[in-house]
Amino acid sequence: MRVLGISGSLRRDSHNTRLLRVAAQVVPPPHELELFDGLKDVPPYDEDDDRDSVPAAAQRLRDAIADADAVLIATPEYNSSLPGQLKNALDWASRPFPGNALQNKPVAVIGASTGMFGAVWAQAEARKVLGATGARVVDVELPVPHAEEAFAGDRLADAELHENLARIVDELTAQAPPTAAPEPVRAAA
Repeated sequence: MRVLGISGSLRRDSHNTRLLRVAAQVVPPPHELELFDGLKDVPPYDEDDDRDSVPAAAQRLRDAIADADAVLIATPEYNSSLPGQLKNALDWASRPFPGNALQNKPVAVIGASTGMFGAVWAQAEARKVLGATGARVVDVELPVPHAEEAFAGDRLADAELHENLARIVDELTAQAPPTAAPEPVRAAA
């Protein structure tokens, strides 16, 4: 099973990208978490572009979501809401409706911020948008406050927070449909 991790932050040393890297380490085997790295390239949503010729970066996002079994989004909080580039990416992923890449896809939202609330409002906004797209939103949150102090190496410094992240990842992977094992190749008789 493949979980796609999308960080709502474009910053090179993003706390939310780091949070997804920690999540990748707690994904139970044989599952894996792959980070989407093209959010910065996704252009502003324009329905004209969606009709004529979908920009390559937007199509890459749609394809990455469609190919994943589940999606884990880590969002910072800007002005008590989710960042514009993440909302824009969700707008691209939500088209065409119905039948978009997010339709019936299990998605969980977590977040880190340098403030004391750990991006709880941004997480709630992202879950609202995802619900409107037809995604199967896992009703969990993981606020990681004071993100500049929240990490200890390759894990969260707070053991309870780290365990909660692992629980959320387990819950997300449990929501994804089981991947069928490939049929064995048989020699012709």
